[in-house]
Amino acid sequence: MLADHPSHFLVEVRIKPTNNIKVFIDADEGVVLSDLITYNRKLYRRLEEDGLYPDGDFSLEVSSPGLDEPLKLFRQYRKNIGRFVDVTLLDSSHKEGKLVDATEEGVIVEIESGKGKKKELRQETIIFDQIKSTKIQVKF
Repeated sequence: MLADHPSHFLVEVRIKPTNNIKVFIDADEGVVLSDLITYNRKLYRRLEEDGLYPDGDFSLEVSSPGLDEPLKLFRQYRKNIGRFVDVTLLDSSHKEGKLVDATEEGVIVEIESGKGKKKELRQETIIFDQIKSTKIQVKF
């Protein structure tokens, strides 16, 4: 299914003990609702045909990751360059700022400190091995 849309990619599949299946799909330019509906219908039909849940005892949700979901894949970091992020490090400290770049090794975040004339911007490189989670922040 995803092979037909090279800009779309699978982020995660979660299966709960209650047979609730959640599939998260994203796209380099953002995924539209109509594509998610198409994926849901095809996947639902496939699960029924394959008889993975013989009594039809399952539920399926196909969606894009919301803002409450942390970034999981390098491709998600790349697509969100320019947005504000909250990076939680392994030591539970936080780095908040604008995602400037993402490489195979890590991310570069532009962090603002001070106010007014004392305002400073500095770029900090954070390697992926130090990152516990990264979430997109909405700034107004």
